[in-house]
Amino acid sequence: MLGSQVIVLVGPMGVGKTTIGKKLASSLGVPFRDTDAMFVARYGDIPHYFAEHGEGAFRTHEEDIVAEAIAEPGVVATGGGAVLSEVTRQRLVRSTVVYLSTDGTHMAKRLSQGSRPLLQNGLDDWKRIYDERKAIYASVADIEIDCSGAPIKQSVQDIRTGLGLDE
Repeated sequence: MLGSQVIVLVGPMGVGKTTIGKKLASSLGVPFRDTDAMFVARYGDIPHYFAEHGEGAFRTHEEDIVAEAIAEPGVVATGGGAVLSEVTRQRLVRSTVVYLSTDGTHMAKRLSQGSRPLLQNGLDDWKRIYDERKAIYASVADIEIDCSGAPIKQSVQDIRTGLGLDE
């Protein structure tokens, strides 16, 4: 259906990039790749890696993993900070980038289910980081989908519509 297209999902931690990405890829009949999962498969647990090697080392590996993930057609879910890299932002120009935005109302519950190294102060850190990154997400995006409280099925449908696939 998509030919050689790469659809990249960007957005804040916990917004649902992986969950929505899997459903979107399934609905399109294309492969799904998650850059955080690819990192974990190679280097181990992300919080542990952060503690041992620091954010800089993580971001360097993340650049390489994103480049690999977007090299082939399919749907790619990125980590929340992947767009911080200028190199990655330049590479994303060749893909269709979907920014999954949120008003944050459902984030406390989502973030309580996991360990995220940049969220030592929970939702306060999430809000601060998201505010710092919103402009970057918007700048790389071809399409913005507001996922605030929306069912996954609706977000997938909104992306398909935004891509012009269901007209």
